[in-house]
Amino acid sequence: MNHHQLEKDIQHLEHVISHISAEDRIPLSYWRNRIDSVSDAVRMPTQVNRIKRLNAALAALEERQKD
Repeated sequence: MNHHQLEKDIQHLEHVISHISAEDRIPLSYWRNRIDSVSDAVRMPTQVNRIKRLNAALAALEERQKD
């Protein structure tokens, strides 16, 4: 995956994760798989930090879904 596509994917995930809920029509497992696939390609420290924040935000949603 090239740098520009990776950046676009991270930006998209940041936007989506900030707007979804555990009751959204697309399951959280889909977004978990998307984050995981992008994180495999991340190399730059700033991108690593952004992926960490995405993982934390999604983990919070996943936790709420369990309750």
